[in-house]
Amino acid sequence: MDKQILGFLNLNKPGGMTSHDAVNRVRRLTRIKHTGHGGTLDPMAVGVLPVAVGSACRLLRYLSGGKAYKAEILLGRRTTTDDTEGETMEGSEPVEIPSAESVKQALQRFVGDIDQVPPMYSAIHHEGERLYALARKGAVIEAIPARPVHIGSIEFISYVVHEDRREATATVRIACGSGTYIRSIARDLGDALGCGACLSGLVREQSGPFFLSDSIELKQLEEASATGDWQHHLIAPEIALSEMRHIEVDEALGKRISVGQKINVAHLPAGFPPYAGAPAELRMLVTAGARLLSVCRFEDDILRSEVVINRATETV
Repeated sequence: MDKQILGFLNLNKPGGMTSHDAVNRVRRLTRIKHTGHGGTLDPMAVGVLPVAVGSACRLLRYLSGGKAYKAEILLGRRTTTDDTEGETMEGSEPVEIPSAESVKQALQRFVGDIDQVPPMYSAIHHEGERLYALARKGAVIEAIPARPVHIGSIEFISYVVHEDRREATATVRIACGSGTYIRSIARDLGDALGCGACLSGLVREQSGPFFLSDSIELKQLEEASATGDWQHHLIAPEIALSEMRHIEVDEALGKRISVGQKINVAHLPAGFPPYAGAPAELRMLVTAGARLLSVCRFEDDILRSEVVINRATETV
């Protein structure tokens, strides 16, 4: 039986391509059907797109959620999609572009825990359909429910007023949690300043443990695929999930865990860390030798497998 291949690719998604298309490209290059991505990027956006290969797809939900973006916000224009890909909205006269200092001050209103309304063109579900699908049908939704998001920081980088004095571009760096829409920040900033705004450029510089400086281009993956060396770019789950507690078990216990058996802490081998009474949210990556077995958690002093990695089912 062939050795199972699993892990993560830190892909630098190019502009003009959906995240789904990027995953399809990886699937063709690696010849591994079971692939998926973490954290959708809009087609216009570029940067870090974590792609799971093989059974690592089952571990995507455990990747840490922190993200960082470099964003260009165009002030003075409102669009249907909250970015420059959409149609310019009519019905508003040109207004005076705010000063750089006004933009800096307004940006700080969005730092912290806030309620954010997703863009109409987004993948959020509403009454069983995605918002972008409803928008394309011409549906009008009176009120899209706001969702709580966390913005860790917004760093003001630069501000350029265009020659016509009707528009300006602010470049910022945003650190935020999962589920945050940078397009919504641009839209809401424009509303707060009274001039309207939309997103004109976006680079994701970080997604959890993956950074842009360490990412690979699709062209690099294509070249590595041609030489049969693409696995060199795979990041092991133990590295991608390094923030998760990592425990090593012996072969006997590993066999029980690998088939999903529940293990009472009282029956754990001598020398095993004292996890009796551990909180249910405590999760750990379990390995035996060089083999990844599962992600487990404790519940009522019982070690339970949440995800079992079955290495016999994913082959190349």
